[in-house]
Amino acid sequence: MEIEKRLTLIEHLEELRRRIITCLAVVLITSLIAYVRVKEILESLVKPLGNTIFISPAEVFVVYIKVAFFCGIILASPVILFQLWQFVGVALTPTERRYIVLVVPASVILFFLGGIFAYFMIIPLGVKFLLGFATEYVVPMISINKYVNFIGILMLATGVIFELPLVILFLNGIGLVSPKSLRQNYKFVIVLMLIIAAIITPTPDIFTQLLVSIPMILLYEVSIWLAHLSNILRGKT
Repeated sequence: MEIEKRLTLIEHLEELRRRIITCLAVVLITSLIAYVRVKEILESLVKPLGNTIFISPAEVFVVYIKVAFFCGIILASPVILFQLWQFVGVALTPTERRYIVLVVPASVILFFLGGIFAYFMIIPLGVKFLLGFATEYVVPMISINKYVNFIGILMLATGVIFELPLVILFLNGIGLVSPKSLRQNYKFVIVLMLIIAAIITPTPDIFTQLLVSIPMILLYEVSIWLAHLSNILRGKT
């Protein structure tokens, strides 16, 4: 029996190794594909800023690699999720599988919506506001690497924030929170969201923090209504 368990464990580890290698290979291929168009991608990312500078000989090349890699991960995400599903799906019950089939696509969509919102709303407005502090004697000279890190953090953070409805629906489903308790703690949650926005935003200005916290508050409100609707559908009041 012990030998059989050991063989089963080895088989699982071998399968995990194969799937990780598959994911890495796909990410490498998609990153190479993205690198072919990396100049155009970078131009679209830098568009809200205008012009940037580089302060070390290899900085632009490093940025090209970084942008191509993250674009490669995005392009490879369907394959990564499929490989993950194939690995863990066999251990799930039919009910859990149905739940995962609904949750995973929803989480991916919400994450991408968050990134899109950051790119088209938060970043242009935030950059415009911050550059507004420039004067005749204070001219902005922004490093391309720091700017890419800036927008990358904002897009990633906003994508994670947009997962809030799923988190609240899950907590409501297992009974840890309810629409009533969420309403009662509304003021506390707003303060908490302002603190979180201050932590995750890469700049200390209040304007960028508000651009991040306002969507969080709106998503919280939507989450309360979704939790209430979920309770109605499940026969709970």
